[in-house]
Amino acid sequence: MIERLRRLDALLLLVIVSLAVLGMFTLYAAVHQGGIQLWQHQMVYWGLGIGVFTVTCLIPLRVLALLSWPAYLSALLALLLVPLIGEVQMGARRWLDLGMINFQPSELMKWALMLLLAHWFASRDAASLKSLVPAMVFALLPAALIVLEPDLGTTLLLLFSAIVMIFSAGVPWRWVVYGGLAGLISMPVLWHNMHTYQKQRVLSFLHPEADPLGAGYHVIQSNIAIGSGGLFGKGYLHGTQARLHFLPEQHTDFIFAVLAEEGGLIASGLLLLLYALLISRIINIGLHAATRFGAMLCIGIAAIFTLYILINIGMVSGVMPVVGVPLPFISYGGSALITMLAALGMVMRVAIESRDKLPWQRPGSPFA
Repeated sequence: MIERLRRLDALLLLVIVSLAVLGMFTLYAAVHQGGIQLWQHQMVYWGLGIGVFTVTCLIPLRVLALLSWPAYLSALLALLLVPLIGEVQMGARRWLDLGMINFQPSELMKWALMLLLAHWFASRDAASLKSLVPAMVFALLPAALIVLEPDLGTTLLLLFSAIVMIFSAGVPWRWVVYGGLAGLISMPVLWHNMHTYQKQRVLSFLHPEADPLGAGYHVIQSNIAIGSGGLFGKGYLHGTQARLHFLPEQHTDFIFAVLAEEGGLIASGLLLLLYALLISRIINIGLHAATRFGAMLCIGIAAIFTLYILINIGMVSGVMPVVGVPLPFISYGGSALITMLAALGMVMRVAIESRDKLPWQRPGSPFA
């Protein structure tokens, strides 16, 4: 038992625990007036997530590779069920209510797609169209289903993370350029098919002051909260924007504004430092992975976490349009939290199996 514990990555565990503590304190500040049950629910989600993390750590990578297709197809089936029996919340049909379980299939799909692409490119060359075209289909099919919910933020996150994995697998630069040009050409088509509220979010990003009580309200109130925090913040549980409920969705998408107002630049910097440690550690574990599958797995997970953080903090601070993307380990939500911890369980498994290798068997060794 002690020997197994020694194979765990201590820094990764420390970062997870630190994010858990900071996240629960921040969520309490966001919901302590009238929404304490949400904080209690999040405690339960953390308990479930830690259990899932532990179980995932025990699954060999070869088994995870075999599970990639069942996981992807199950998530795809769940997405197909959303338009039929999905539950409507906040004007969007994104949730499946299975009695005791209420979850977002799109959250599962992000990680299932990453797992499938890691398995797909573990033994294939991305420079071959026979490998690249199916991988693109794997990504575009769920993206089309998610954008119809509608959930533009998750769609973009899924596609960008897939692009990072495909690029990391060795796709030629010229193909990346062609793909970028195709994306630019398709922008007018995307704009034409966007919902009215999505167009308003983009316009409010460009000119939030044009509609301060409507489409621009989210960004303006969030900027007030972040700016008023200053260096040291207003003090824990003393943030006026959160306490007076001026902040929209302050326990989910805009929870970073709560942290910045009450903890100031110091608390915000601490959170960013923890995120930097998390992503750098995932990348480092991937660089020392014993298999290509493990390396690709870490690349995909690092890409998803990076996009989560950039998109959420970018929209809250007003440098990106508002989309529904949670802040990892800080925002309220069970589906996102549990799937993120499952992903980190996979990273931990990569670290464990890499340490099982003898020094001359590890990647980079002249004897490998």
